[in-house]
Amino acid sequence: MRNRILLFDTSIFIDQLRTGRHRERIASVSGRIRYSSVVLAELLRGAKKRSDRDFVEALSKRSLLLTPSEKNWLESGHLLSRMSVDHGFLPGKLRDLHFDVLIALTASTHGATVITSNRPDFELIQRHKRFALEIW
Repeated sequence: MRNRILLFDTSIFIDQLRTGRHRERIASVSGRIRYSSVVLAELLRGAKKRSDRDFVEALSKRSLLLTPSEKNWLESGHLLSRMSVDHGFLPGKLRDLHFDVLIALTASTHGATVITSNRPDFELIQRHKRFALEIW
């Protein structure tokens, strides 16, 4: 599907940078690749080397960035509150999930498919909010 919009999660880039295991899949993916400002912020937060920061800067210039809207931010709070009640999550787990929820909501808004290797968290989010998901 050449017209589908693809949004890579942070986990894909981290796996790729550490192990190179997604090189062929990333190169052969079919669709319009967009990058999430949330993902780029997460990558920059963990970038220790100049080459890692350069990699993220290059991504930001390669494609349109998708950024959570005001509505996405507000919905993320509602969604996390529901998840906390339904699953009894402590504040630390909710903080860990927040950026993933924002990525999922942004993807949903733009009709994009999230590609991730973080199966547990994104499948959990998907039980509370419909969005297209592909697990690598």
